[in-house]
Amino acid sequence: MRRFRTVLSLAAIASATALLLSGCAAGSTAAPAASGSATGDGFPVTVRSALGNATIEKKPERVATWGWGATDAVLALGIQPVAIPADTYSGGDDKMPPWISDAVDKLGGTKPTILDASAKEIPVEALLKTNPDVLLAPYSGLTQKEYDAVTAAGIPVVAYPDAPWTTPWRDVITITGKALGMSAQADQLLKGLDAQVAKAAAAHPEFAGTSIAYVDDDVDTFYLYLPSDPRVEILQDLGFVSPPSVTALNTGAGTFYTTVSRENLDKIDAQVLFTQAENQSTLDEFLGSSRGSLIPAIKKGAVAAMVGAENVASVSPTALTLPWALPTITEKLAAAVAKAKG
Repeated sequence: MRRFRTVLSLAAIASATALLLSGCAAGSTAAPAASGSATGDGFPVTVRSALGNATIEKKPERVATWGWGATDAVLALGIQPVAIPADTYSGGDDKMPPWISDAVDKLGGTKPTILDASAKEIPVEALLKTNPDVLLAPYSGLTQKEYDAVTAAGIPVVAYPDAPWTTPWRDVITITGKALGMSAQADQLLKGLDAQVAKAAAAHPEFAGTSIAYVDDDVDTFYLYLPSDPRVEILQDLGFVSPPSVTALNTGAGTFYTTVSRENLDKIDAQVLFTQAENQSTLDEFLGSSRGSLIPAIKKGAVAAMVGAENVASVSPTALTLPWALPTITEKLAAAVAKAKG
């Protein structure tokens, strides 16, 4: 299964992706309800979520994460987590993707326990054995049952503020900073990430106003990602826009994606198509297929594709994948825009 459908099925939460910049061009900032009820970094602090409120009495020392992006935010803030979800897709033998593995090694100390994500639910027993002070899961598919099981053990859980897999990447960092008593550091982290995206956008003025569609082909099912998805947000922050032809195809199948039937593929009328594939042969098959030829951007060759497990995983927005993936993403997009406007 490709990483992106792994997110949809919640089969491998950590390998689910998760760059992000809703802050440069179309900024998204955490609402007070999302980032906490207290001002500053004093404790106790209450962080509200759709599954319940987490009251953190004192600064957490043992931090566990679940979902996508929270691990990256914790590491980027200089804290070694005690437990993180396994990444069986883009991770190596250690079940960690390279950007997380590098950050863990750089921080040193005891490496985190890797929580099995294959059962599609958080392994509560394994989590509790790590004796965490808090569980951070602001961008995840955490269920009410799982939330209740962890909180019943006396562990505050910071879940998503609105709905599963919809928290903007910036909010993931802001919420994490609030929960850890590191709001100022989180703000500085965001400013640094914003600066990287702003620099990339300035270097490519041809991106501004260019329409784009982010898709994932599965032969039997065709996924179209919506503006609410963090992976689409980064494209918008670089200057791209989602055309009405794309948003009009939303069937309400999901909160951050929709499916498109074969007869509607020709309606994906964007200048550039952004996609990914496990390998080059899979990509070539899609681009040369009869279904692919229905999409205008493919006919023109205006396609930016991330190929390979690590590159595919890095497309998703987090505090660590941004500096890791941005150069490759912008290079691919620049070539596709040149085709679209040539």
